[in-house]
Amino acid sequence: MENKKLHKFGIIGCGHIAQRHAEHIRNNGQLQAVCDINYERAKALGEKYGIKYYTNYDQMLNEEKDIEIIAVCTPNGLHAEHSIKAMRAGKHVLCEKPMAISVIDAENMIYESEKTNRRLFIVKQNRYNPPIVRMKEIINDGVLGKILNVQLNCFWNRNENYYNKSDWKGKKDLDGGILFTQFSHFIDIMYWLIGDVKKAYGLKNNFIHQNVVEFEDSGAAIFEFYNGAIGSINFTINSWGSNMEGSITIFGEKGTVKVGGQYLNVFDYQSIDGYKIEGIEEGKKANDYGFYQGSMSNHDKVYENLINTLDNNEVIATNGIEGMKVVQIIEKIYNSAKRNGRDYD
Repeated sequence: MENKKLHKFGIIGCGHIAQRHAEHIRNNGQLQAVCDINYERAKALGEKYGIKYYTNYDQMLNEEKDIEIIAVCTPNGLHAEHSIKAMRAGKHVLCEKPMAISVIDAENMIYESEKTNRRLFIVKQNRYNPPIVRMKEIINDGVLGKILNVQLNCFWNRNENYYNKSDWKGKKDLDGGILFTQFSHFIDIMYWLIGDVKKAYGLKNNFIHQNVVEFEDSGAAIFEFYNGAIGSINFTINSWGSNMEGSITIFGEKGTVKVGGQYLNVFDYQSIDGYKIEGIEEGKKANDYGFYQGSMSNHDKVYENLINTLDNNEVIATNGIEGMKVVQIIEKIYNSAKRNGRDYD
């Protein structure tokens, strides 16, 4: 039997999502070391897996020569810095969403990947949701005909307690805004299914989180796609009490399809000329963080793709260019909203 290579990983950032990464690394490779500026967080994760833990990232990169891949699980605004340092140290990078909170930072990450010949993987696990996979297939096969219109609804709850439990969420330079932290997955799915956005016109406001976050808690935008389709998004973290909906509706010449639920995990509606979508497997549960839930938990698929890319030359599921496109779309929305008079600098 052929021996499968056991890849060695490190993690920077030992918060909630790092726990998920550590589990999947254990199933797919070897977790060598972890790092967090918070000593207790680093110690807890390191001792859980019986490995070395650091509070200095440069020290970990310098000492842990055997690490091949760094999983970047730090606050959004630090993704670029930590990814670039890892690649300069000779490591491949798996970067959590969003790739960055500015196009310039995303471009610098891509440049460094090319310069150092290191692979740059971006986590976009909602692409693996079974209804989304099927929607991608029918669009590619022309079942819906020409795509005319797309609608995103992102109605979640993130209350004061959510932000008070974090040392970075809600801060503009580390978080970036709710389109980055809460809803970048939805923007990614729209981009993946429909294509690149030519223009975006946005509005945003902070209605009830004025003393909690440094940016909007609600907004809306209209899109013009390069392929001629138009679209829109309504987004808020003010859904009373709990997450309400996370959905995408696509209108084509030959049919209309909506994938909804709270996390793009349920076929809510279909009406297609001469065609019926059937046999959709049940998706995984959402990431559960105790007092709130996040997006779907498909990190096993992300790691499977990473290993197959490194070992078998599989195509990266979400590469740096695609990650940057999502940042670019969000930046277009925010820049338009700022011109329309709603910014919180």
